[in-house]
Amino acid sequence: MSYFKEVEMLLHEERQKIIEYGRRLLSANLTTAFGGNLSIFNRAEQLVAIKPSGVDYNKMRPRDVVITSPGGEVVDGKLKPSSELRFHLALYQVRQDINAVVHTHQVHATTVACLQRELPPMHYLIAFSGDKVPLAPYATFGTQQLSDNIIHAIGQYNACLMANHGLVTVGSSIDQAFTVAEMIELVAQVYIQASSIGQPALLSSGQVHETVEKFRTYGQH
Repeated sequence: MSYFKEVEMLLHEERQKIIEYGRRLLSANLTTAFGGNLSIFNRAEQLVAIKPSGVDYNKMRPRDVVITSPGGEVVDGKLKPSSELRFHLALYQVRQDINAVVHTHQVHATTVACLQRELPPMHYLIAFSGDKVPLAPYATFGTQQLSDNIIHAIGQYNACLMANHGLVTVGSSIDQAFTVAEMIELVAQVYIQASSIGQPALLSSGQVHETVEKFRTYGQH
């Protein structure tokens, strides 16, 4: 029997959620293998839990999840943090309403991103992002330029396409950021299918704004 008490793991709950939602990304077909990444910012503790670089979600353990400071210093964890740590931290810095970031390579949203198009308001569920999903210009993954492009493009939206790369979504919680990714994938799929037949009819900014307001009281509160 050991008489040494194990030191409590930093951000244990957040680490568990990184694993849980990473596996949900796989089951929802929003990414494959170890693609994409996700993070949670505990603002009270001023610590960020982020997926380690290149680790399969199904093989990940809580200890594998990396803890960093808001400035990017590794506080706990033996593995390298995600290569996209830079834009995760930048999003937390510029938007006080963001406590979670999800980055995916989901097929339909990424298809639109590879066309280098914004996702327009052709379905009311676009309201999970805003009145559209803006597009960040292409830059190599993990670079300062990519981070700058995302920050400039996303503004106050909850989602942003990354040209020839994928999608990033944000939320006040990891559940919200994940839900935005799911909803935008549906909108992207419908957009692609509608565009194969003709020109999709777009909703007005007023119609989308009305949906945004209705979402504030939707469901069980």
